[in-house]
This record gives sequence, structure tokens and C-alpha cells, in this order.
Amino acid sequence: MESFKILEIRQSVFASNDEEAAKLRAELKEKGVFLLNLMSSPGSGKTTTLTRTIEALKDEMKIGVMEADIDSDVDARTISAAGAKAIQLHTGGMCHLDAGMTRQGLEGLGTGDVELAILENVGNLVCPAEFDTGAVKNAMILSVPEGHDKPLKYPLMFQVCDVVLVNKMDVLPYFNFDLEKCTEYVKMRNPKAQVIPICAATGEGMDAWYGWLRREVRAWRGEETKKENGHE
Repeated sequence: MESFKILEIRQSVFASNDEEAAKLRAELKEKGVFLLNLMSSPGSGKTTTLTRTIEALKDEMKIGVMEADIDSDVDARTISAAGAKAIQLHTGGMCHLDAGMTRQGLEGLGTGDVELAILENVGNLVCPAEFDTGAVKNAMILSVPEGHDKPLKYPLMFQVCDVVLVNKMDVLPYFNFDLEKCTEYVKMRNPKAQVIPICAATGEGMDAWYGWLRREVRAWRGEETKKENGHE
């Protein structure tokens, strides 16, 4: 009796997903839609960071948000109240989204009037990192109470992220969190990743995050090139 070849199945699934993700990214490029995949563990302040971001940028660009969760519509209601187009995605118990599921979400959201689409992925540091969603960039939030050693414990998450937001800097004096060590560990996993300390609750450091996001969206949409050529 043959045993199941789990590794081969996983490789097949990942290969198929990577192809779908690349196709989705190409389609988004044609439409001028920037898709950001935002990941974190539960309680890191992801929704608070997102609402602050929407409030700061909604007059500059059209924003749409896909809230992924196993159940409930709490986050989608919060995001909608902040002034962004929002849709809630229920994953049916799955702890991640892949490219196919993200495509379904984008179709439900409707991207005809969206310049920045944000996927708030399911809250955990393992599964979401394993699947390319088709996003242009990956961002993750690590909160001070979680500890500065998380890049050592969850290497893949930090390997796939383009930017790491270290949130809840206001409680730094009360936790044994070493920002310098954390940055060092992130760079060990991904030398190109940018680390931005923030406090979404107070607004500390958020301008640096907004600046990073603005630049990435403009570059993806070709707006920097237009400005350089003398166009608005």
C-alpha cells in the first residue's frame, strides 16, 4: 500500500498558487491597482493601524479593504466607518488566503474605483506567510508586547515582508523589548526589509509609514515617472 506523498502535493499546490499570484499581479499592474497584504498576529493593532492609514490617505487615493477572518464582520464595519470601501471575507476555517481566494475578494470588492487595495489577512504568523496572495508588497505588524525575538521564531513571515511596523511603542518602557535587537533579527531574515517603529494609538511614527506607502503606490502606478517627465 502506497503512502501519501505529502511533500509533492504541497509543492504542487504552492507552484500552482505562485502562477496564479503572478497572473493576478500582472492584471493589477494593468489596472493601476496596488495590492498590499497586511499580516500580523491577533492583538497587534492591525485594524487600528489600518483605520489611521485610511484617515490619513483617503483624500489622496481611493482605498478599498478586504477584511479576512474565520467569522464575524466586526473589522469590516470598523473599516467602513473610517471612510474606505470594505468587504468581509470569511475563510471557512482556513488560517490564510491564497491567490485564488484573494482574486475572489477583489472581484467582490470591485477595483474599478480603487487605487490602493489592502488585504487584512487572517491573524497569525505562520499560514499567511506561506501563500503568495498576488500582492505587490507584504507588510506585517509586530507589537512590542509580543517580544523582539519573533523574527527568530517565525522566520518565513519576516522573510516575505517588505516592511515591518513595530507597533505600540508607547508601552516600550513596560516590556523587555529591544528595538535594536529586533531590527537586527529582521535584517537577518530579510536585509531589504524596512523597519518602522510606530504607535497607531497615538500616531507616533505613522508619517514614516504613510510616506513608505505613498511612494510604493505611486511607483507601482507609474506616477513618479510621470512627474519626472513633467506630467501631473
